[in-house]
Amino acid sequence: MFSILAAKPKSSERNKTGSWRSTKMPRLLKKECINCGLCAYICPEGCIEGKDKNQYSVDLDYCKGCGLCAYICPKNDVKMVENQPQGESKEK
Repeated sequence: MFSILAAKPKSSERNKTGSWRSTKMPRLLKKECINCGLCAYICPEGCIEGKDKNQYSVDLDYCKGCGLCAYICPKNDVKMVENQPQGESKEK
């Protein structure tokens, strides 16, 4: 379920790593979010931000596709989907 990553946490702040993400990327469904913040808390690169229910976003320029956000979401409101073509840097 998880991709193997060979980088130190927070190392992507120095360079955008989204171009070599694993084969999957997170999709925030924004339907059942309870604003627990676990997805943002567990993200090793700090790519997920938000403050209100269904208002979280993922910065795909830095996401490595590890899947931890989808794994920890208690409402299954984060799904890992196949990568999209480059050019979409911020999930809407």
